[in-house]
Amino acid sequence: MRAGRIFVKDLIGHQILDRVASIKVDLYGSLALTGIGHGTPNATLMGLEGELPETVPTETIISRVEAMRETGTISLNGTRRIRFSPDKDLTLHYLEQLPQHPNGMRFTVFDANGDMLATNEYFSIGGGFVVNDKTQVAHGENVFYRDSKHDPHSPAVAAQGAGPAAQAGGADANVARGAQVDERTQQDLVTAALPFSTGDDLLRLCEREDLSIAEVVFLNELQWRSRDDVVNSAYRIWNVMDDSIRRGCLSTDRKLPGRLGVHRRAPGLYQNLMRGIYSAPDQDLLSAGTKPALAGAAAATGPLGASLTEVQRGELANVFKKRQRARRPLLPHLDYLSVYAIAVNEENAAGGRVVTAPTNGAAGVIPAVLKYYLEFLSEDPSRDILEFLFTSAAIGMLYKRGASISAAEMGCQGEVGVACSMSAAAFAAVMGGTPRQVENAAEIGMEHNLGLTCDPVDGLVQIPCIERNALGAVKAVTAAQLALQGDGKHRVSLDQVIETMRQTGHDMMSKYKETSQGGLAVNVPVC
Repeated sequence: MRAGRIFVKDLIGHQILDRVASIKVDLYGSLALTGIGHGTPNATLMGLEGELPETVPTETIISRVEAMRETGTISLNGTRRIRFSPDKDLTLHYLEQLPQHPNGMRFTVFDANGDMLATNEYFSIGGGFVVNDKTQVAHGENVFYRDSKHDPHSPAVAAQGAGPAAQAGGADANVARGAQVDERTQQDLVTAALPFSTGDDLLRLCEREDLSIAEVVFLNELQWRSRDDVVNSAYRIWNVMDDSIRRGCLSTDRKLPGRLGVHRRAPGLYQNLMRGIYSAPDQDLLSAGTKPALAGAAAATGPLGASLTEVQRGELANVFKKRQRARRPLLPHLDYLSVYAIAVNEENAAGGRVVTAPTNGAAGVIPAVLKYYLEFLSEDPSRDILEFLFTSAAIGMLYKRGASISAAEMGCQGEVGVACSMSAAAFAAVMGGTPRQVENAAEIGMEHNLGLTCDPVDGLVQIPCIERNALGAVKAVTAAQLALQGDGKHRVSLDQVIETMRQTGHDMMSKYKETSQGGLAVNVPVC
């Protein structure tokens, strides 16, 4: 969506939108292989019509695309209606990949005579960030583009200094980096107050300046926007996260879209929690005086596979009494973490608005852990939201610089693995951990997600993605608890884990990296 909007705004900037009569959209590699299941074509078309992820009415997307099919037109920027057929003019190149990145796309516009007016390629590098090279305009004019004059909104990812966007795009410093809006354009023009590029750098800064990780990020943000802007942006991000949890828990839809027929689980899980059925243990089925003599049961054995005798059945019934209902674990925090994460990712699977944290496929982990902390542990939510988000952002920056947060490059270790690491660090921070304990939590959170593959069944962000977010949230809290039990000293550093993740992603076969060509995607029948 960001890429489509950038391209159209670029056409406006060069005063050629009014000459456009038709457009071709090409999606390559991972964007094609999992595009339909991920909603990529529809999102791209919304961007061409001038929409932004922050503000698009998500409930209208499907009907608007259907209207394009019926009328054979699209309205560029909402103002220039041209001929367009989603089925003919948007092409998914399943077997081709642009050389720069596996998430590549190309837009090309033509005039009424069929002559090309302009073209550009864009690369989705994860987390809502888009990188684009020079826009090629007819008659040889090469234009560098920044979206500074057009979008009042920023990506829902906090960032430090001139870091992630500039780092991702290659050697040419003049090439425009990403769908970077006005705030990020300013960011690229300033120097961070406390720059860091590795975990070790970050720890040294914290110790030298006697600052927390969140405070380092906050001071860097103040280099390019006001205190109120920084704080309000963070709260806006949390509000979107919280709303995605609420919508997922209260949804009345029974099934998620797609051929898998996956039922929504969050509403039912949430209702069970609200009824309080987890609050009291079941009565002990083996109360005093009713426990059987096990010696007789042990003696009553028969050959493997043979039919059970009445004596054997009687012994089994005596020992393994039938339960009235399934016992429920007395770990309610796990239930809340799970339902919050599942709620967000069911909203994502249904095309609702979520926060890329760090990506859509991993959007449930950070909201679930933060929501759990705010509901059950926080004494100052206003402060804790900021500390949690800024701490997690710092860890996300390290992964974005040192490896990638794109499943097309890293597999799911780059999505749920990174989200788990970010959440573990943030949870440790709001629990009062030192910077070294926070770094340790982040390291544990990723170390046990190394090698995690991305294998969505039927290209849908449902199986195994939804449950994987729930497990990622639980593992994040566990990682933080382990780190908080120590003094911050540990054998494996976060930097070493990030480098290991990068190498693992590089060595991973492409069929296990968001292509739906391996793993569960080929072993689970679709119909």
